Amino acid sequence: QVQLVESGGGLTLPGSSLRLSCTASGRIGSMGWFRQGPGKEREFVAAIRWSDGNTFYTDSTKGRFTISRDKAKNTVYLYMNSLKPEDTAVYYCAADGRRGPIASTIKSRQGYEYWGQGTQVTVSS
Repeated sequence: QVQLVESGGGLTLPGSSLRLSCTASGRIGSMGWFRQGPGKEREFVAAIRWSDGNTFYTDSTKGRFTISRDKAKNTVYLYMNSLKPEDTAVYYCAADGRRGPIASTIKSRQGYEYWGQGTQVTVSS
């Protein structure tokens, strides 16, 4: 069983930046971030494949958000820049133990077995 611990959420102004972090307790094949805004469905944000470090993004955050990893710490980060009110959501870290997932799998909720507790990000003036 993989345990995930998230941190880094908060209340910020439009145009500001936040960094989210997520640490996994066991071996993983991929880690990613999903978010769920008020009245919306949970959606994919970004992910990284552990085997080769390839990253994946949704179109709405590409160019503003960056996902990275610290392999020694088994930790993934989501750097969120130029934040907009529409980025307001609960952000969930996800991980899966299967190695080398393809793009369609790594971008899907069904591609992850383990989920963090969620951290609130609020962007408002």
